[in-house]
Amino acid sequence: MEASNSIRLLGEYCNTKLAYSRFKTREVFVGNIPMGADNPIRIQSMTTIDTMDTLGSVEQTIRMVDAGCEYVRITAPSMKEADNLQNIKKELRARGYEVPLVADIHFTPNAAEVAARIVEKVRVNPGNYADKKKFDQIDYTDAAYQAELERIYKKFAPLVGICKEYGTAMRIGTNHGSLSDRIMSRYGDTPDGMVESAMEFIRICEDLNYYNLVISMKSSNPQVMVQAYRLLVEKMVAENMNYPLHLGVTEAGDGEDGRVKSAVGIGTLLEDGLGDTVRVSLTEEPEKEAPVAKALINRYSRREAELEQTPAREILHLRDECTTQPYEAAEVNTFVGGSMVPRIIADISSENLRDPFILKAVGYRYDAVLDKFHMGDQSVDFVYLGDSLPSFTMPGNLKQLYNFQTWKTLRERSNIHPIFDSLEAFNNGDERDSVLNFVYIQNDDLTTDAFANLLLDDTLVFILETSHVHGMAEQRQFFANFQELGLTNPVILKRSYAAADFSGPLGDIMDPEEPISKIQLYAATDFGALLIDGLGSGIWIDFPATPTDKLASLSFGILQATRSRISKTEYISCPSCGRTLFDLQDTTQMIRQRTNHLKGLKIAIMGCIVNGPGEMADADYGYVGAGPDKITLYRGKEVIKRNVSSANALDELINIIKGDGLWIEEGETAL
Repeated sequence: MEASNSIRLLGEYCNTKLAYSRFKTREVFVGNIPMGADNPIRIQSMTTIDTMDTLGSVEQTIRMVDAGCEYVRITAPSMKEADNLQNIKKELRARGYEVPLVADIHFTPNAAEVAARIVEKVRVNPGNYADKKKFDQIDYTDAAYQAELERIYKKFAPLVGICKEYGTAMRIGTNHGSLSDRIMSRYGDTPDGMVESAMEFIRICEDLNYYNLVISMKSSNPQVMVQAYRLLVEKMVAENMNYPLHLGVTEAGDGEDGRVKSAVGIGTLLEDGLGDTVRVSLTEEPEKEAPVAKALINRYSRREAELEQTPAREILHLRDECTTQPYEAAEVNTFVGGSMVPRIIADISSENLRDPFILKAVGYRYDAVLDKFHMGDQSVDFVYLGDSLPSFTMPGNLKQLYNFQTWKTLRERSNIHPIFDSLEAFNNGDERDSVLNFVYIQNDDLTTDAFANLLLDDTLVFILETSHVHGMAEQRQFFANFQELGLTNPVILKRSYAAADFSGPLGDIMDPEEPISKIQLYAATDFGALLIDGLGSGIWIDFPATPTDKLASLSFGILQATRSRISKTEYISCPSCGRTLFDLQDTTQMIRQRTNHLKGLKIAIMGCIVNGPGEMADADYGYVGAGPDKITLYRGKEVIKRNVSSANALDELINIIKGDGLWIEEGETAL
């Protein structure tokens, strides 16, 4: 599904002052740990062990709690697993662990009714709890639709009654990949459908005077997920509701991709004050998820403290509308803005510029024998050299940026452009490039004389910086101001980070072997929150403490996660759970190794059928567990081969891709 052209934002989150505030939700008790209201944002994850393995589930739960999980979710796909939750809970309590448990329910109302008497919370999916998904398109009359709602009411009401009796909380968790045929027939594969799916169940609960609810809107596409949560809050406010929000990007994947995609979705909403509990879904051991969630959350607890210590400074705003429209930039030099993909700038000014091999870090491989460079799908567009001059000839496809005073001294200026460090410097400059001129700007500059006297032309590209504590909000407001002024010059987003930005609580909870993950989460939030709304013609991540190759990879990862520039294969990979029918981590790595050169393809790797077939709608191909040692292969949401042996399934998937004419051999293009 493509995003709509207009992104709705809530008025209370279009803050014009130096402020960060959370959407005030009602308090919901999950065992002895409440969420919502003024409580901290809670962290949770889900076990991957077979629920019938009592000791294995207990040991894994303890590792998750020790890593920071405040709630632990366990799948209960049938009655036997639901019954065994009692044994797991008993053993945990005997070992001194009082962590609230959450039963994850799909398809089986009777299992939910058992689990609700045992655990502190149950999660139900309105797409498959009392509804169905067979990919049938049905034209419902209003009467037929209402009849279905009445049927669902009767099937769902017993669970609500049990939850009321036992004081059990409930999460109504909509998944983009498992919307029912009924919802799909009326609303389509849209955020509106996701929201209405949950609202129907919320209204049933309220009709039965049950309010101990938490709501989620999950998708593997962060753009869909963000729109769905925003719309959900808008709808809840309209119906006088304020239930806590459970945030998560489902099937995010592993490694950098999983962290970046999660931060784009979760971080964007946290920036606007939405979210009361977070689960980061990685195709890794579940104890790896809590530190990532904690890093995302702690930034906002720190932000509130930082704002209290910072003198109030209003964010300049030229209009009061609280809507964000994609910024339609003009195209400059047929390279930046317009229909061009967002560009990437990398700083190599501190590298050894006598060595052409250093360009490998930014995607250009030097062949010394042929004296040629080779570029790939992740080759950056611009390199910043500041005042440093290379002693070798740069690749013809790579544009160079120099500080204005140094640029003036260069005789050969093909693919070489100046950067002006201020509006005043540009206005007072005695020379300009005839092709591209980059000028630094901040939101506050828009009311200065330098901006009023700016000589705008079709070579001008702005580099947008911020020194605001709530920097994303200020940069977002800058685009609204530019639109109000009727300007269309391309804008490159830049954020500069220092080691101090990652000190304090983060230093204690991040994996010391993964220092790069700190900048991954911050940058993915700061840039992703803008790109996901169609703001920005390029990005520049400035963090000298991180190697250049890591920053380049991160830049491409952020653009990929926001669907604004596709440069590699995308894997929609679910976190393992007790329903998983094969080793998900090993299988994901095996598939990645053989297909990661297929730029632009989306391949879903699902452990079972709960979300598998639904998420196929957003993937080109799917690899879904169908039973022990059995895999079902999909093209989109269409089954191509059923019950393929896992030993042969990857080869069969590759043969399908080849048969569709989408397979390419690995290789690069010489310049």
